[in-house]
Amino acid sequence: MAQGRERDESVYATSRSALSVRWVQGFPKQNVHFVNDSTICYPCGNFIIFINIETKKKTVLQCMNGVVGVVATNPPYEVVAFSDRKLRPIIYIYNFPGLTRRTKLKGNVLLDYTLLSFSYCGTYLASYSSLPEFELALWNWESSVILCKKSQPGIDISQMTFNPMNWHQLCLSSPSTVTVWTIERSNQDHYLKSKLVKLPMEDGTFFNETDIIFPQSLPKDLIYGPVLPLSAMAGLVGEEAETFRPKDDVYPLLHPTMHCWTPTSDLYIGCEEGHLLMTNGDTLKVTMLSKTEDGPPMDGRNLISPVTMAYQKGGVLASGIDGFVYSVIIKDSSYKVEDFLEVEGPVEHMMFSPSYKMLLIQTDKGSVYIYTFGEEPTFERVLESCDGKFQAIDLITPGNEYCMTLTHSGEICVWCIEDGACVSRIYLNTPATVLACSPSSLSAAVGTVDGSVHFLDVRDAESPQAVHKAFLSEMSVQHLLYDQRGMYLLVGTLEGYIFVINANPSSLFQILGFIEVNKGILQISTVSLLETDIVEVMVLSPLPETGRSRLEIFTLPKILPQVSANFSDERGRLNDEFIHKILYEIEHTLSSAVLDFKSNQIYGFCNQVPYICSYLLPEKAHSGICILKLYKKVQSGHYGPGMLSLSPHGLWLITTAKCGILCIRDVHTLETFAQCRSHSHQAHGIQSVRISMDGQNILVNGKGDGTLVYLRWRQFGGNLANEIPEYCQQLLTYLNNAMDEENNYLNITRGDGLDLGSKSEHTINKNMRSSIDSSQEELVQVDNTKKIPWIQQKSQEAFKKEVKLFSEKRKEIKKGIKALAKTVLNMIEENETVHHTAKLEQQEFGLDLEELERLHDESEEEVAKIRKDIEMHNLAKRHLAQLIKEECWNSMAVKGRALKCFHIPCVVENFPMKERTGEELKELKRVLQQKKIETECRKLQKEIVEVQSTIALVKKHHEEEEEEEEEEEDVVVKDADLPKYLLGSLSTDFGIHASLLSSQLELHAREEKIHQIILLKDIIYKVKTVFNNEFDAAYKQKEFEIAHVKERNRRIQEIILYLDLNESVWLPEFDDCEKPERTLVVEDSEITAHKHVNPWQKAREELIETHKIEQWLLTQISETRRRALMDMMGGVLEVKREDILKMAIPQPAFMAKPNTLWSEEERKQFKDYEKKVKELNEERDKYRKSLEAEMKKLQNSIHESTQNFDEHLKRLFERRVKAEMVVNQEELKINNLVYSLLLDEEISSREAFLNNYLVRKQEEKSLRNQVHATSKPVQFHHPLCPAKNVVCSTVTYTFTYRAGYTEKQSRTSEAVRKSREDLDVYKEHYDNLLAEDKVLDRSFKKEFSEIPSHQVDILYKLFKRRPRIHKQKVHSDTASIIPFGERPGSGKLNKDAFAQLMKTMDDLDNINNMPEGLDPLVWDRFCTTRRAKVENEQKVKQKAAGLMEMSAFLQRRVEDDEKVQQEIEKVFHELILLQEEKGKFQLNLTIQILLKQGQVELENFQLLLEYSDAILINRNIIEDLNSVIRTQGQKKVASMMESKDVHKGIFQIEWEHKKMEMEMEDLNQKAWDIQMLFFSRDRQKYLNEQNYEKSVALQIGIMEQTIDVLDKTHKKNVENCKKLLKKLGKSSNQKDVANYSLSCNLQEELVAVSERKDICNAMGSKLTCEKIAKERYENMMQQRKLINISKEQAEQISILQAEVERLRMKTFPSLAQM
Repeated sequence: MAQGRERDESVYATSRSALSVRWVQGFPKQNVHFVNDSTICYPCGNFIIFINIETKKKTVLQCMNGVVGVVATNPPYEVVAFSDRKLRPIIYIYNFPGLTRRTKLKGNVLLDYTLLSFSYCGTYLASYSSLPEFELALWNWESSVILCKKSQPGIDISQMTFNPMNWHQLCLSSPSTVTVWTIERSNQDHYLKSKLVKLPMEDGTFFNETDIIFPQSLPKDLIYGPVLPLSAMAGLVGEEAETFRPKDDVYPLLHPTMHCWTPTSDLYIGCEEGHLLMTNGDTLKVTMLSKTEDGPPMDGRNLISPVTMAYQKGGVLASGIDGFVYSVIIKDSSYKVEDFLEVEGPVEHMMFSPSYKMLLIQTDKGSVYIYTFGEEPTFERVLESCDGKFQAIDLITPGNEYCMTLTHSGEICVWCIEDGACVSRIYLNTPATVLACSPSSLSAAVGTVDGSVHFLDVRDAESPQAVHKAFLSEMSVQHLLYDQRGMYLLVGTLEGYIFVINANPSSLFQILGFIEVNKGILQISTVSLLETDIVEVMVLSPLPETGRSRLEIFTLPKILPQVSANFSDERGRLNDEFIHKILYEIEHTLSSAVLDFKSNQIYGFCNQVPYICSYLLPEKAHSGICILKLYKKVQSGHYGPGMLSLSPHGLWLITTAKCGILCIRDVHTLETFAQCRSHSHQAHGIQSVRISMDGQNILVNGKGDGTLVYLRWRQFGGNLANEIPEYCQQLLTYLNNAMDEENNYLNITRGDGLDLGSKSEHTINKNMRSSIDSSQEELVQVDNTKKIPWIQQKSQEAFKKEVKLFSEKRKEIKKGIKALAKTVLNMIEENETVHHTAKLEQQEFGLDLEELERLHDESEEEVAKIRKDIEMHNLAKRHLAQLIKEECWNSMAVKGRALKCFHIPCVVENFPMKERTGEELKELKRVLQQKKIETECRKLQKEIVEVQSTIALVKKHHEEEEEEEEEEEDVVVKDADLPKYLLGSLSTDFGIHASLLSSQLELHAREEKIHQIILLKDIIYKVKTVFNNEFDAAYKQKEFEIAHVKERNRRIQEIILYLDLNESVWLPEFDDCEKPERTLVVEDSEITAHKHVNPWQKAREELIETHKIEQWLLTQISETRRRALMDMMGGVLEVKREDILKMAIPQPAFMAKPNTLWSEEERKQFKDYEKKVKELNEERDKYRKSLEAEMKKLQNSIHESTQNFDEHLKRLFERRVKAEMVVNQEELKINNLVYSLLLDEEISSREAFLNNYLVRKQEEKSLRNQVHATSKPVQFHHPLCPAKNVVCSTVTYTFTYRAGYTEKQSRTSEAVRKSREDLDVYKEHYDNLLAEDKVLDRSFKKEFSEIPSHQVDILYKLFKRRPRIHKQKVHSDTASIIPFGERPGSGKLNKDAFAQLMKTMDDLDNINNMPEGLDPLVWDRFCTTRRAKVENEQKVKQKAAGLMEMSAFLQRRVEDDEKVQQEIEKVFHELILLQEEKGKFQLNLTIQILLKQGQVELENFQLLLEYSDAILINRNIIEDLNSVIRTQGQKKVASMMESKDVHKGIFQIEWEHKKMEMEMEDLNQKAWDIQMLFFSRDRQKYLNEQNYEKSVALQIGIMEQTIDVLDKTHKKNVENCKKLLKKLGKSSNQKDVANYSLSCNLQEELVAVSERKDICNAMGSKLTCEKIAKERYENMMQQRKLINISKEQAEQISILQAEVERLRMKTFPSLAQM
């Protein structure tokens, strides 16, 4: 296979001749390109692979600097360009098929090129780089120079293409933008100009963009000042202001995925949302194409987002992720989609061949297909990719014919070593990890992720088959290794097990056992020599805790398969004593280690330092771990972690690392004698290396690039190679003998091997079921449908043996357990019957103490975890509460609280206030001091104007200073001249002095507005402070009132208790809003959860309670005096008046006898008893009445005092409303001032932006000659301030911009001047050439004057004759296929045409064309002159083309100059308007005036918006006029009142007269009514009946009975109605369900009817439109005929009228004047 490689810039030139790349196998990750009509190429790792489509032959080009970056091809020139991926990458251009480097392009890119693209005509190459430059560069690749470049930071480009019809246009697209770049050329200078394609929004509509820099549609605000652009409002003054849009105005646009050019220089753009756009190449106007559906929709497929597109005649070919290629037929502004081709997988890239006869299709996995057009189209696969990267590789023994590769998905491929062709494939359909080929048989082993090892039969390389599967463990297989003689297969798993399998198929791949080593196995190395009977194995694993590496060495005897039962235990683990396992450690970490063939030395690759070390093994045996000391170390020449491996003959040490360099060293001296850079560090280097037994074939697999490289020796020989053939021959003889015997068993294994595992598994399960008796119900049954790993099977077999061995003992234990369980159940039942104090917990009956302890520990851990989570949650809540409390409560100098009335719903709140900071107080003090100084200055100016004496001035000044020292706070002089309506607030009503405030009519400067805001904030603070003081006083008053009410309520409660009344006492309390601090304190009554009490707290409470009881008993013992007082005198020493109600006179004892038995004495005592009782009752009544009166008085007093407080609080509420009004008024003034300041900043931002905009334009258009302009602030007469001459900064800007305008204009003019000078120079050269051409023409006859004239004429005709260049005719079929036709000429085509012209001139110069009789010397001179003429004509043509190009370039520069001039004029005009607006804004102030409600009534507010003719006058003038009007009005009212009184007397007399008449009529009417009074029967009955009330009561009783009967009847009717309603409700629900189903059916029917209606309307509308059009056409034709007829008739009428007029004039007599 041919190859090419870069000859310089290689650091491995000394050893390059040793190894050569024979072939490379890999699959494309980037786009595949056509080099010519029959060859394609793609990058793969460090190589570019070329494939001949016809012969399938591959050619390789190697990049010696690492991974190949981006690739581009130029089919007309047959060159390939690619970049490397090193720091400061280089672009290489190679010829094909010679694969010789043509040129090398070095730019300033730092990291990487992302895109390369050749122009279709000319020697132009475009490149685009990624971070950090994002630079677009245009190269002339023949001369290796950059013509021009442009950077666009932050934009990643996904596709870049030249316009096939015009190399001056270049399209770059990204997932969000499409940009068309125009390349302008003037002679040898090139320029890049970009223009962005405006994409539609996601819904397909176009966004109407407005000019952000100079908006024209801004509204005019006559009240609040000028309206500025949003960028000025945002304060942006830089470049971001040109593109600034608010978040609400940013709409998502379409996302382009692919684009392609058309022959008309238009662009087709496919979008991710499924839209197809067409963009005009000149105007960049975007048209959205609409999709038409002719046939039925495709089977669930929809072309949503095209991944790739290729243009064809009439439309494009597009493909997506569904595996179909669609033909999109475009007509006008619509397109139709048709199926073109179906591919096996998603299509990632498509392109046509240069001749458009073939279509290349590339899938996402890397497969390449070629579709050939023609009468019988063909579709063939050129490259079939593997399913992923190569995971592992190996050579099939002996390694000279075939090799195998493995991918992660389980795809295994067999490759021919001779040419790298894929021989066969097999799929395991399971994720795989490692691959190894057996040396002793034609079989291979594959390790999988699920822990299985699959064995393959590879005797027939064209049809490999899986013959056996060993399920070892559930952990992934990480290592597979055969020993050198192929006796054993070592399998390393992730969990640290190494399984030993018999590698011979005759043993059916018997598993001999496993060895447990340290986890994280890095490498397994074996030594198996022909002269020994053992296999030595070394395992390398890391010790990350100690930073060391562990080496475990053990031996496997040859007779292990026969004695494996003795070497392993019942679970399959091989005994360490039998395999002589030895442990070693190395004091540093190794990434790889191998054991040499003499078994006395270890080679290791250091992990952290670039060294290869060797260690000698101790000869004496040892126990434990032995630390190996360093014996020898050499520089590895690699960087990054590496791998070591020994060749099959043991004489070479192969080293690989992340750098991608393969080194072959002498195992004795560790010196490198061959190396090759087959991969690179960008792709993470080399993954694995395999060498054939004879050492001549080397297979290298990359780790990240998926490249398989086959290396061979250029010259194989030397001292190291002399010993190899002998050893190789001995090993092959030994292996061939074993291979012939073992290969025969693969047939048996192929037929029975796969069933063997299931058969043995079934036998194991059957034996297990037979061995389990009824006493072993708790054992876990093995699921027959689930496969069990070998290691688990061995464990179960060992478990079965243990069960059989101890079955009797187990039965006895189980019986004892059952008896114990029965006893425990009896104890539990007995526990349920005992008292709850003696009852045990359920868990206390558990006999498994360990389980109880475990459950207890788990519960404790869970409780601790929950407690910790709760504590953290509570801590977070407390922290948040603390923050809220600190912000809203602790930081407030005046806490917010409210006051409520006692009897009315009225609430008054205070103003919460924070303490003013030191900075605020300092700023306030500064402003007050400045205001005082200004006040003093104004006073002094006034005194000077009034010409007061100096002495009086000094005295007054001293007096004022003394007054200032006496006052604690502001102000000396009260400005009484400033009225309230101009002050704009009622702050003076709260005692706040506003003398230091500036008048609202004088706030022009920014500093004055800021000072005014500070003073207004101080006024607000003072108003709030005044009100808060009044609020605090009211709060204290309410506290006093509540205390007073509580004091009186105590007496009222006593009275109620004495009087034994059932009245409640009104107890006023503060609410939470009045005492908000109570919200921050949690009371115990608010906590509903049970409080958790620790045991020590509980014990302390019990102790305290016991102590209290003892103290109470002691006090009870010592209270004898109190008990005596209670027994003798009722507990009191003196009887009070309040005790009268409790007093009771005891009855005499004789009253128990009947009164007939009383004696006289007893009767007297009874009378005295009655008298005392009567007196006591009278005293009780008197005292009760006095208490009631006192209680009423107290209640009235409470009511009166609380009512007075409510009245006071109502006044305070009105005060609160007024204070809030004042605060709002002041805040309104502050807001107006802040708005004016903000508007001032916006205007300044707008000015700064316009200034920066001009500066940026100057930098963009600046040329070599810089013109510096200066500007100075000038004094001018402002038109808005006629009385002042001021120095204005805005005018400074104006003149600066004018200077900038001159500078900018000079720069663009300089560009035009330079272009014109270049054009003049070029035109002068053109004129000279043209003159020379004319001179050659004119001097022809003079030059040949010595020959006859007729011969001169003949020669002149031949001199004018030019050969015809026959253009190569394009085949009609090819011309119909190629959509772009003949493309514009390029430099190469011009050179070819000129060379062809010179070649045809040779035919004309032939001696046969010489005229007869002409001297041959003259003919030679003639031919030389004619050639000079032709060459000069070609130069003139070239110069003419260049002249036209330079003229167009000059015209564009002139247009740019005019555009710049217009922009500057526009900016200048905008600045003038902005200055006018700023002047108006500074003079037209917004003031706040107080007006009484109802004083001014306006009907139409819109009339007040224009005050152009209004004036502001003094209020005193209006008040004087109003006083005069008021006086005259009072006089008029007085006279009107006199007249009114007179008329009132007359009206009163008349009214009294009418009243008397009406009274008379009323009395007469009453008399008549008495006479005519109606006397009814009811009235008669009332007068006649004696028991009228009884009869009425009887009637009422009858009516009540009737009402009861009616109620019962009504209740029955109601019950019946309810039952009826219930039935109706059920039926209504049923009807609703039925109606719902009918409505659903109705909707479906309506949809169907609407669809049919639409179809009918569509068909009918079309017919109706045609009919209407036809009728209109007929009417128009008929109207046209009538119009023509009317015109003809009108002409005839006019002719006839003229004739009549002529005849009429004839009849008149002619009266001539005498």
